[in-house]
Amino acid sequence: MNSGILVVAAQRELRRGLFDALDQAGYSHIHSARDLQHAAILLEGRPSLPPLQLMVVVLAGDGQQARNSCEQLRRLPGAVETPLIAVLAEEASLSPADLPPGITDWLSGAQISSELVPRWRRSLAGNQAPHKAAALPATAALEDYRYAFEEGDNEWLIADAQTHHLLEVSPTLARHSRLHASQWEGLLLSDVLRFEGIAIEQVLADADRSWYPCQRKSSQGVDTGQASVRHMRHAGRDALALMFRSDRADLRAEAALSLLSRIFASTSGVDAQIAAGRLLFDELGLDYLAVWSARQDGADTPTQLLQLWSGEAPAWPPAQLQSSLQLVLAGKPMLYRADAKRLAPIDPLLQQLDLAGFAGLPLYDERHTVLGAMLAGSRKGFGEMGIVEPVLRCAAARFAQVLELGRTREQGRAEGLVDALTGLPNRLLFNDRLDTIIREATRNGECFAVLFVDLDRFKAINDTYGHAAGDQVLRVVTQRLCSAIRASDTVARYAGDEFTIVLRHIVKNDDVSRVAEKIVQVMETPLYLDDGTELQVTASMGLSFFPDDAGDAQTLLKHADEAMYAAKHLGRNNFQIYEVSPEYAREHGMALKTRLRHAEGNGELRVVYQPQVNTETEDIVGMEALVRWEHPELGMISPAVFIPLAEESGLIVSIGEWVMRTACRQAKEWEQRYGLRLRLGVNLSAVQLMEPRLMETVASVLRETGLDPTLLEMEITESVSIKAAPNLVDNLHALHRMGCHIAIDDFGTGAASLDYLRRLPADRIKIDQSFVRNIGVDPDDEAIVRATIEMAHRLKRAVVAEGVEIEQHLQFLRTYGCDELQGYLFCRPLQPISFDKLLAERQRLLEGRTTEPA
Repeated sequence: MNSGILVVAAQRELRRGLFDALDQAGYSHIHSARDLQHAAILLEGRPSLPPLQLMVVVLAGDGQQARNSCEQLRRLPGAVETPLIAVLAEEASLSPADLPPGITDWLSGAQISSELVPRWRRSLAGNQAPHKAAALPATAALEDYRYAFEEGDNEWLIADAQTHHLLEVSPTLARHSRLHASQWEGLLLSDVLRFEGIAIEQVLADADRSWYPCQRKSSQGVDTGQASVRHMRHAGRDALALMFRSDRADLRAEAALSLLSRIFASTSGVDAQIAAGRLLFDELGLDYLAVWSARQDGADTPTQLLQLWSGEAPAWPPAQLQSSLQLVLAGKPMLYRADAKRLAPIDPLLQQLDLAGFAGLPLYDERHTVLGAMLAGSRKGFGEMGIVEPVLRCAAARFAQVLELGRTREQGRAEGLVDALTGLPNRLLFNDRLDTIIREATRNGECFAVLFVDLDRFKAINDTYGHAAGDQVLRVVTQRLCSAIRASDTVARYAGDEFTIVLRHIVKNDDVSRVAEKIVQVMETPLYLDDGTELQVTASMGLSFFPDDAGDAQTLLKHADEAMYAAKHLGRNNFQIYEVSPEYAREHGMALKTRLRHAEGNGELRVVYQPQVNTETEDIVGMEALVRWEHPELGMISPAVFIPLAEESGLIVSIGEWVMRTACRQAKEWEQRYGLRLRLGVNLSAVQLMEPRLMETVASVLRETGLDPTLLEMEITESVSIKAAPNLVDNLHALHRMGCHIAIDDFGTGAASLDYLRRLPADRIKIDQSFVRNIGVDPDDEAIVRATIEMAHRLKRAVVAEGVEIEQHLQFLRTYGCDELQGYLFCRPLQPISFDKLLAERQRLLEGRTTEPA
């Protein structure tokens, strides 16, 4: 193993953060360990190799645990003299003063991305022999705060612990307050900070790093925010360090994100546009804000939609004379942090307003046509442009979105495409959009969902309270539905009290279920009519998925409508997902079998691919090929329905051969395109396993496609009886001799687990998803999973867990050594075009890492 950096962190998020920070800085040899035992395995056999450059350990306990961890790290091979940086997790009970001797440096978990690498490089710069021990006493680390002053975005004040006079402030504080550092020297902390609800003397006495609301002195009076206090050493004496974080949206990213969330949460319309403008104006401390709409008829004079100004209104110059506005309407963005006054000679608006900071941003529609302009200005100049500029651009995008929506509605009303009551697309426009979405999804290999929403007992509201009350209910329902979805989704009023929704870019079915649950929740909130009458309005919803349930708009809507009626029958106020019921399959079994005979020849069968990932690296190492049937009338039919029909009729042999040939050809194409040797899993049914020609078929497929036999893995379900399939054992041994791998699927659900492992040449077992999904729920199933992994490893078999859907599953399986994972947490089964995009993105990321400078 080459010389490199060792990272030890139990928490996956912190471990990933450490890896990313070092990787992005160009350090290529990073060894990531979950714990000290794992680290020992990684370092096994290192004594003859060069020592590590650096060790980073996350400490989450108390001082004694920290000392034990550091001592054990030092006892690892080749780690005695390696520099060691400690990261204090949020839940750690120890303070920096409790750190054991020999720590090179320390930082908190929240500072990893911004401060880990600067601290490490600073340590190297100050150490002429970086591969020797760089151990500094903990007190020295406590005095080393320059990195925060020079590189961080936090405001720091250092004061004498006894007198509370300021000794030094950070450049960031001086910049934010617009007061020079010399204006702070010698001031009492009580003169520059005022805490809310607690005396400053108490905060300073505790110095427990808790956050308290307060006000901080600035050139404009005060800035509101929060501050915390901690003990430190400064120039050899005790001192207090105070960190202040402002609530101003132009200084602090968290405040900026909060501002943007409120701006985008506003509904559409003139009032919402004014409210969003006022939010932006107040939170960024602007002195001027204007939003203009370009004339649609191509005329020169734009229309002003919004204007806010902090002073007395001047004689506003005509729009034609405002040169900055004209440039922005022509598509030229303008950004001046503090030197906008140089525009005054050519722009009478800026001359009159005396603005130092100025921004002009075009408002674009989705075709990048300029719809209008947003102008923003500040007399004192803007704050942190790294925060202000993204906020302004996002706000401009919101104004553009509202403007475009308004124009679309005006056009739609004129053309009869928009519902007059709710302003939503009507049935005609929705059907047209759905057709467009299907074409885009087919071209890009994307998935989406259709929701059919029907209000429960709406007729009773109209009959009891009148149609005016019913109209009010429909408008409120429209607002609630729009608030529950993303900007990329579509809501339409389909007819009467029926609404339809399209949810775009779906990765996991759970994503859609969460939106449906959110709609159910927001609909349950009481609704009040204008006269104060309280109503409880609920909805029943049906969901269908493209392409899983259908490939055309009419069938998708039909299936969603059927699922909606299923929700009605189950008591209303819920949602149901469409599926072809087993009852339907039984009733129409003969018709389905007849249609299935022609499915392959008619191009109705599809092969989709679900990736399998390495548990430690989460990189793709394999894929399972799964067959889907798109019935021309019923849409996508579940394999649980049509596979038994294919086995009963004997069609499974020809379908299985077609799937194997299609998947092998595709796998070979991806191998040639991306240089990946991904293992391909293909399912074999009991009928196929009894086929005397099975070996000949597999050999023919491998020969025709050119796929390496070692990349093909045959998956057989554990429920297949060895006794009932006389050729099973012989065929599997023959496949194994050919070089193919064998996997036992759905392991744990049958009655022959041990017999399978004993008699069959299995390379891998796949734990059934019914056990995996109960991790964190059922201790018995957890015990089965643990025992299965341990038993398989003792028998030299690898283990794949199916149905991994949440982070808790991942952590459990990783803890107990499961080799590979498969499930919606990582990716749903994908059409070939989508799987190809996944591999292309993986390659792009890897190439980006290899080209980064060291």
